[in-house]
Amino acid sequence: MTAISAEFSGEALSWDMHDDILEVRLHREPCNEIGTAALDELDRLAKLLHDTTARACILYSDRERGFCAGADLKELYDGLVERAESSRTRKALRKIAGPELGDRAARRVGAPIVRRQVRQFIDRIHHVFTRIDTAPIPVIGMVHGVVFGGGFELMLLCDIVVAEQSTRFAFPELRLGLVPGFGGLPRLSRDVGNAVIRDLLLTGRTLGAKRAYDVGLVSQVVPRGKGLKIARKVAAQTAKFDPHVVAMAKPFAKPVPRAQLEREKDLFCRMVTDPVVLKALERFVNSDDARPYLP
Repeated sequence: MTAISAEFSGEALSWDMHDDILEVRLHREPCNEIGTAALDELDRLAKLLHDTTARACILYSDRERGFCAGADLKELYDGLVERAESSRTRKALRKIAGPELGDRAARRVGAPIVRRQVRQFIDRIHHVFTRIDTAPIPVIGMVHGVVFGGGFELMLLCDIVVAEQSTRFAFPELRLGLVPGFGGLPRLSRDVGNAVIRDLLLTGRTLGAKRAYDVGLVSQVVPRGKGLKIARKVAAQTAKFDPHVVAMAKPFAKPVPRAQLEREKDLFCRMVTDPVVLKALERFVNSDDARPYLP
Protein backbone atom coordinates (compact mmCIF):
# COMPACT_ATOMS: atom_id res chain seq x y z
CA MET A 1 0.00 0.00 0.00
CA THR A 2 1.32 3.43 -0.96
CA ALA A 3 1.61 5.74 2.04
CA ILE A 4 -0.60 8.84 1.96
CA SER A 5 1.42 12.01 2.45
CA ALA A 6 0.83 14.11 5.57
CA GLU A 7 0.99 17.15 3.27
CA PHE A 8 -1.45 17.53 0.41
CA SER A 9 -2.95 20.29 -1.72
CA GLY A 10 -5.86 19.37 -3.96
CA GLU A 11 -8.80 20.85 -5.80
CA ALA A 12 -11.15 20.71 -2.83
CA LEU A 13 -9.02 19.92 0.24
CA SER A 14 -5.56 20.59 1.58
CA TRP A 15 -3.86 19.34 4.72
CA ASP A 16 -0.64 19.47 6.65
CA MET A 17 0.70 18.49 10.06
CA HIS A 18 1.19 20.92 12.95
CA ASP A 19 3.08 19.08 15.66
CA ASP A 20 0.86 16.01 16.19
CA ILE A 21 -2.31 17.60 14.75
CA LEU A 22 -3.46 17.05 11.17
CA GLU A 23 -5.23 20.18 9.91
CA VAL A 24 -7.56 19.67 6.95
CA ARG A 25 -8.81 22.72 5.09
CA LEU A 26 -11.80 22.78 2.71
CA HIS A 27 -11.24 25.40 0.03
CA ARG A 28 -13.37 24.76 -3.03
CA GLU A 29 -15.39 27.69 -4.39
CA PRO A 30 -18.08 28.72 -3.88
CA CYS A 31 -18.81 26.82 -0.65
CA ASN A 32 -17.07 23.42 -0.71
CA GLU A 33 -19.80 21.56 -2.60
CA ILE A 34 -19.14 17.82 -2.58
CA GLY A 35 -18.76 16.34 -6.04
CA THR A 36 -16.54 13.70 -7.60
CA ALA A 37 -13.30 15.65 -7.11
CA ALA A 38 -14.04 16.37 -3.46
CA LEU A 39 -15.05 12.75 -2.89
CA ASP A 40 -11.77 11.52 -4.37
CA GLU A 41 -9.86 13.74 -1.97
CA LEU A 42 -12.05 12.80 1.00
CA ASP A 43 -11.30 9.18 0.14
CA ARG A 44 -7.60 10.01 0.25
CA LEU A 45 -8.10 11.69 3.62
CA ALA A 46 -10.04 8.72 4.99
CA LYS A 47 -7.14 6.41 4.16
CA LEU A 48 -4.69 8.79 5.84
CA LEU A 49 -6.78 8.98 9.02
CA HIS A 50 -6.46 5.22 9.43
CA ASP A 51 -2.70 5.26 8.87
CA THR A 52 -1.24 8.38 10.41
CA THR A 53 1.05 9.40 13.23
CA ALA A 54 -1.25 12.33 14.01
CA ARG A 55 -2.88 12.33 17.42
CA ALA A 56 -5.90 14.38 16.31
CA CYS A 57 -7.40 16.04 13.22
CA ILE A 58 -9.09 19.40 12.66
CA LEU A 59 -11.52 19.79 9.74
CA TYR A 60 -12.47 23.33 8.76
CA SER A 61 -13.23 25.64 5.81
CA ASP A 62 -11.50 28.82 4.71
CA ARG A 63 -14.42 29.87 2.48
CA GLU A 64 -16.21 32.98 3.68
CA ARG A 65 -19.68 31.58 3.00
CA GLY A 66 -19.29 28.69 5.38
CA PHE A 67 -18.22 25.15 6.03
CA CYS A 68 -20.03 23.34 3.20
CA ALA A 69 -23.24 24.01 1.24
CA GLY A 70 -23.76 20.29 0.52
CA ALA A 71 -23.60 18.07 -2.52
CA ASP A 72 -22.62 19.46 -5.91
CA LEU A 73 -26.18 19.51 -7.22
CA LYS A 74 -25.20 20.66 -10.69
CA GLU A 75 -22.96 17.63 -11.03
CA LEU A 76 -25.77 15.42 -9.69
CA TYR A 77 -28.26 16.91 -12.15
CA ASP A 78 -25.91 16.63 -15.13
CA GLY A 79 -25.10 13.05 -14.14
CA LEU A 80 -28.76 12.04 -13.87
CA VAL A 81 -29.55 13.58 -17.24
CA GLU A 82 -26.53 11.95 -18.84
CA ARG A 83 -27.36 8.56 -17.36
CA ALA A 84 -31.02 8.80 -18.38
CA GLU A 85 -30.09 9.78 -21.92
CA SER A 86 -26.97 7.65 -22.35
CA SER A 87 -26.70 5.60 -25.50
CA ARG A 88 -25.80 2.55 -23.44
CA THR A 89 -29.02 2.84 -21.44
CA ARG A 90 -31.09 3.47 -24.57
CA LYS A 91 -29.46 0.55 -26.35
CA ALA A 92 -30.22 -1.76 -23.46
CA LEU A 93 -33.82 -0.56 -23.28
CA ARG A 94 -34.47 -0.91 -27.00
CA LYS A 95 -33.02 -4.41 -26.93
CA ILE A 96 -35.62 -5.24 -24.28
CA ALA A 97 -38.61 -3.32 -25.61
CA GLY A 98 -37.96 -2.82 -29.30
CA PRO A 99 -37.17 0.23 -31.48
CA GLU A 100 -40.63 1.77 -31.06
CA LEU A 101 -39.90 2.65 -27.43
CA GLY A 102 -40.38 6.41 -27.07
CA ASP A 103 -38.12 8.82 -25.22
CA ARG A 104 -40.46 9.30 -22.26
CA ALA A 105 -41.03 5.57 -21.94
CA ALA A 106 -37.30 4.96 -22.26
CA ARG A 107 -36.60 7.27 -19.36
CA ARG A 108 -39.32 5.65 -17.25
CA VAL A 109 -38.25 2.10 -17.99
CA GLY A 110 -34.61 3.16 -17.59
CA ALA A 111 -35.14 4.25 -13.99
CA PRO A 112 -33.86 0.95 -12.51
CA ILE A 113 -30.66 1.29 -14.56
CA VAL A 114 -30.16 4.87 -13.37
CA ARG A 115 -30.87 3.81 -9.78
CA ARG A 116 -28.18 1.14 -9.97
CA GLN A 117 -25.65 3.68 -11.24
CA VAL A 118 -26.62 6.20 -8.56
CA ARG A 119 -26.42 3.43 -5.95
CA GLN A 120 -22.81 2.77 -6.92
CA PHE A 121 -21.98 6.42 -6.31
CA ILE A 122 -23.92 6.56 -3.02
CA ASP A 123 -22.26 3.35 -1.85
CA ARG A 124 -18.87 4.96 -2.42
CA ILE A 125 -19.83 8.12 -0.54
CA HIS A 126 -21.05 6.06 2.40
CA HIS A 127 -17.88 3.97 2.37
CA VAL A 128 -15.68 7.08 2.50
CA PHE A 129 -17.83 8.82 5.11
CA THR A 130 -17.89 5.75 7.35
CA ARG A 131 -14.11 5.47 7.11
CA ILE A 132 -13.81 9.07 8.32
CA ASP A 133 -16.49 8.45 10.96
CA THR A 134 -14.51 5.49 12.34
CA ALA A 135 -11.06 7.10 12.26
CA PRO A 136 -9.08 5.97 15.33
CA ILE A 137 -8.06 9.54 16.20
CA PRO A 138 -10.32 12.39 17.36
CA VAL A 139 -11.66 14.53 14.52
CA ILE A 140 -12.56 18.06 15.58
CA GLY A 141 -14.85 20.00 13.27
CA MET A 142 -14.75 23.79 13.19
CA VAL A 143 -17.77 25.18 11.39
CA HIS A 144 -19.09 28.59 10.43
CA GLY A 145 -21.70 30.02 8.09
CA VAL A 146 -23.49 27.52 5.87
CA VAL A 147 -23.57 23.88 7.03
CA PHE A 148 -26.26 22.45 4.74
CA GLY A 149 -27.22 19.07 3.35
CA GLY A 150 -24.12 17.04 2.52
CA GLY A 151 -22.03 19.56 4.43
CA PHE A 152 -24.12 18.90 7.53
CA GLU A 153 -23.58 15.18 6.93
CA LEU A 154 -19.82 15.73 6.61
CA MET A 155 -19.79 17.65 9.90
CA LEU A 156 -21.60 14.77 11.62
CA LEU A 157 -18.52 12.61 11.01
CA CYS A 158 -16.59 14.77 13.48
CA ASP A 159 -16.26 13.70 17.10
CA ILE A 160 -16.31 17.20 18.57
CA VAL A 161 -17.70 20.31 16.86
CA VAL A 162 -16.80 23.93 17.56
CA ALA A 163 -19.27 26.31 15.94
CA GLU A 164 -18.84 30.01 15.35
CA GLN A 165 -21.89 32.16 16.08
CA SER A 166 -22.57 32.66 12.36
CA THR A 167 -23.23 28.94 11.80
CA ARG A 168 -26.54 27.77 10.33
CA PHE A 169 -27.41 24.08 9.96
CA ALA A 170 -30.08 22.73 7.58
CA PHE A 171 -31.32 19.73 5.64
CA PRO A 172 -33.10 21.36 2.65
CA GLU A 173 -33.28 18.11 0.63
CA LEU A 174 -37.07 17.76 0.71
CA ARG A 175 -37.37 20.80 -1.58
CA LEU A 176 -35.55 18.63 -4.15
CA GLY A 177 -37.85 15.65 -3.60
CA LEU A 178 -35.14 13.75 -1.70
CA VAL A 179 -34.04 12.77 1.77
CA PRO A 180 -30.45 13.36 2.87
CA GLY A 181 -28.39 10.64 1.20
CA PHE A 182 -24.91 10.77 2.73
CA GLY A 183 -25.88 9.28 6.10
CA GLY A 184 -27.23 12.41 7.75
CA LEU A 185 -30.36 11.30 9.57
CA PRO A 186 -28.96 8.07 11.08
CA ARG A 187 -25.83 9.86 12.27
CA LEU A 188 -27.77 12.85 13.56
CA SER A 189 -29.84 10.46 15.69
CA ARG A 190 -26.70 9.71 17.72
CA ASP A 191 -26.60 13.30 18.94
CA VAL A 192 -30.11 14.77 19.10
CA GLY A 193 -33.69 13.69 19.72
CA ASN A 194 -36.07 12.68 16.95
CA ALA A 195 -38.22 15.80 17.40
CA VAL A 196 -35.25 17.93 16.33
CA ILE A 197 -34.57 15.62 13.38
CA ARG A 198 -38.19 15.81 12.20
CA ASP A 199 -38.14 19.60 12.48
CA LEU A 200 -34.96 19.87 10.40
CA LEU A 201 -36.12 17.38 7.77
CA LEU A 202 -39.79 18.33 7.37
CA THR A 203 -39.47 22.12 7.53
CA GLY A 204 -36.07 22.60 5.89
CA ARG A 205 -35.54 25.45 8.34
CA THR A 206 -32.10 26.41 9.57
CA LEU A 207 -30.85 25.78 13.07
CA GLY A 208 -28.60 28.46 14.56
CA ALA A 209 -25.42 27.85 16.52
CA LYS A 210 -26.95 28.59 19.94
CA ARG A 211 -29.89 26.26 19.34
CA ALA A 212 -27.47 23.62 18.03
CA TYR A 213 -25.54 23.89 21.30
CA ASP A 214 -28.75 23.71 23.35
CA VAL A 215 -29.83 20.43 21.69
CA GLY A 216 -26.34 18.89 21.97
CA LEU A 217 -25.28 19.05 18.34
CA VAL A 218 -22.12 21.10 18.97
CA SER A 219 -19.87 21.27 22.02
CA GLN A 220 -18.95 24.95 21.92
CA VAL A 221 -20.18 28.18 20.34
CA VAL A 222 -17.52 30.85 19.90
CA PRO A 223 -17.33 34.36 18.39
CA ARG A 224 -16.79 34.75 14.67
CA GLY A 225 -13.15 34.34 13.69
CA LYS A 226 -12.21 32.52 16.91
CA GLY A 227 -13.22 29.01 15.91
CA LEU A 228 -9.92 27.70 14.58
CA LYS A 229 -8.01 28.90 17.63
CA ILE A 230 -10.44 27.10 19.93
CA ALA A 231 -10.47 23.97 17.75
CA ARG A 232 -6.67 23.83 17.99
CA LYS A 233 -6.91 23.98 21.79
CA VAL A 234 -9.47 21.16 21.79
CA ALA A 235 -7.29 19.07 19.47
CA ALA A 236 -4.24 19.62 21.68
CA GLN A 237 -6.24 18.46 24.71
CA THR A 238 -7.43 15.27 22.99
CA ALA A 239 -3.87 14.55 21.82
CA LYS A 240 -2.69 14.20 25.42
CA PHE A 241 -4.22 10.75 25.80
CA ASP A 242 -2.82 7.37 24.78
CA PRO A 243 -3.81 6.80 21.12
CA HIS A 244 -4.61 3.12 21.70
CA VAL A 245 -7.03 4.04 24.48
CA VAL A 246 -8.65 6.70 22.29
CA ALA A 247 -9.01 4.22 19.41
CA MET A 248 -10.87 1.82 21.72
CA ALA A 249 -13.02 4.48 23.35
CA LYS A 250 -14.28 6.14 20.14
CA PRO A 251 -16.45 3.31 18.75
CA PHE A 252 -17.99 2.78 22.18
CA ALA A 253 -19.03 6.44 22.40
CA LYS A 254 -19.85 6.80 18.70
CA PRO A 255 -21.33 3.61 17.20
CA VAL A 256 -22.00 3.50 13.46
CA PRO A 257 -25.76 3.02 12.75
CA ARG A 258 -25.14 0.62 9.87
CA ALA A 259 -28.67 -0.78 9.48
CA GLN A 260 -30.22 2.69 9.34
CA LEU A 261 -27.57 3.86 6.86
CA GLU A 262 -28.51 1.00 4.52
CA ARG A 263 -32.19 1.95 4.77
CA GLU A 264 -31.33 5.55 3.97
CA LYS A 265 -29.40 4.52 0.85
CA ASP A 266 -32.32 2.39 -0.34
CA LEU A 267 -34.78 5.24 0.12
CA PHE A 268 -32.55 7.86 -1.50
CA CYS A 269 -31.91 5.70 -4.58
CA ARG A 270 -35.62 4.94 -4.90
CA MET A 271 -36.52 8.64 -4.75
CA VAL A 272 -33.77 9.98 -7.01
CA THR A 273 -35.35 8.83 -10.29
CA ASP A 274 -38.69 10.52 -9.60
CA PRO A 275 -39.39 13.23 -12.24
CA VAL A 276 -40.01 15.66 -9.36
CA VAL A 277 -36.31 15.39 -8.43
CA LEU A 278 -35.06 16.14 -11.93
CA LYS A 279 -37.35 19.17 -12.22
CA ALA A 280 -36.29 20.48 -8.81
CA LEU A 281 -32.61 20.02 -9.63
CA GLU A 282 -33.12 21.78 -12.97
CA ARG A 283 -34.68 24.75 -11.16
CA PHE A 284 -31.78 24.79 -8.71
CA VAL A 285 -28.97 24.74 -11.26
CA ASN A 286 -30.70 27.40 -13.39
CA SER A 287 -31.56 29.64 -10.43
CA ASP A 288 -30.12 33.15 -10.27
CA ASP A 289 -30.90 33.31 -6.55
CA ALA A 290 -27.85 34.33 -4.50
CA ARG A 291 -28.58 31.46 -2.12
CA PRO A 292 -30.60 28.87 -4.07
CA TYR A 293 -30.01 26.15 -1.48
CA LEU A 294 -32.34 27.82 1.05
CA PRO A 295 -35.97 26.57 1.18
